[in-house]
Amino acid sequence: MIDILERINAVQREVSRTGETVTVVMRRTYRAEPTEVWDALTDPERMRRWFMPISGDLTIGGSFQLEGNAGGDILECDPPKSFKVTFGGPNSLLELRLLPGAGSSTELELEHSMGEAPAPGGSGALWVGPGWDGALLGLALYLSGELPADTDPVKMADFPEVIDYNEQSVRAWIEAIRASGTTTEEDLLSAAKISLSQYAPDAEL
Repeated sequence: MIDILERINAVQREVSRTGETVTVVMRRTYRAEPTEVWDALTDPERMRRWFMPISGDLTIGGSFQLEGNAGGDILECDPPKSFKVTFGGPNSLLELRLLPGAGSSTELELEHSMGEAPAPGGSGALWVGPGWDGALLGLALYLSGELPADTDPVKMADFPEVIDYNEQSVRAWIEAIRASGTTTEEDLLSAAKISLSQYAPDAEL
């Protein structure tokens, strides 16, 4: 069993908007060296253990495809500090940055900017934020050795405990969007209902 609120609170979430571009930023600390976190983030064999299978030419200028999910182009890569890719389209940019933390820890910062947000204003964050929350949780469980070797991370999305986590994630993003002042309450609640129906179907606002 995981402490859901502890895991939710382990992530800092921010939402901003510049013109039509909506950006989500997430920060989380991992108890592992940057080189270890980098390897887990970029090695295809390790990625399938906590995220999903990936294929493609994983070098600058190459492209990648996540099985059953988004693909994109690799724009920048500076091991073991950062990489930047398109994610699902040329106007959707994903960047991950790693910084050494206290002790043998790593500060991970994820930034996802959407030039064509799927919902008005900052409420578009509800389309990507909860999904990245799940990914960062999977990475944490993997790095700490809490993820059983025979676990399929894709199927984990259907576990009751993970669905409960997803619900709390959506609620955390609702508050982050409210705090950003980047959309109306009406648009936020409309997007929140759709997000909950995807990530936690039985939950209600």
